[in-house]
Amino acid sequence: MVVRRGRRSRKYRGYRNQGYGSIGQHRKSGSRGGRGAVGFHKHKWSWLIKYFPDWYGKHGFTRPPPLAVKYNTINLDQLNELVCKLVGEGKAIYEGDKVVVDLGALGFNKLLGRGFLDSKVKVIVYKATENALNKVKELGGEVVLTSER
Repeated sequence: MVVRRGRRSRKYRGYRNQGYGSIGQHRKSGSRGGRGAVGFHKHKWSWLIKYFPDWYGKHGFTRPPPLAVKYNTINLDQLNELVCKLVGEGKAIYEGDKVVVDLGALGFNKLLGRGFLDSKVKVIVYKATENALNKVKELGGEVVLTSER
């Protein structure tokens, strides 16, 4: 038997059309069954099932943006620097021996527990972690959560 060393496509390297005829075969979108996602529910259905089985149907849900709260957080060590700065500028209010800081007015809505405080502080904030609550209370301060109102 003779071994065919050349590839079959060498036969089709003709003068112009490489074996596909003279009037636009293998051109335009008709050769691929339409443009884009055309035919996914018709003649390309088996291809769709094989390669993109999750193309159709709903997947999960989108939460309405007003319900998702975006947290601007602040840690205790950052709050400590902020308290010193606000006291220096005269923007912090003293209530007895505690410095009152309204984090909501400063644009923060969650207090996190990294770091330590130097002074007694009364913090008004929307939300706080357990660690932050414990550290502020150990020092003799208090945290007022506005989310519980």
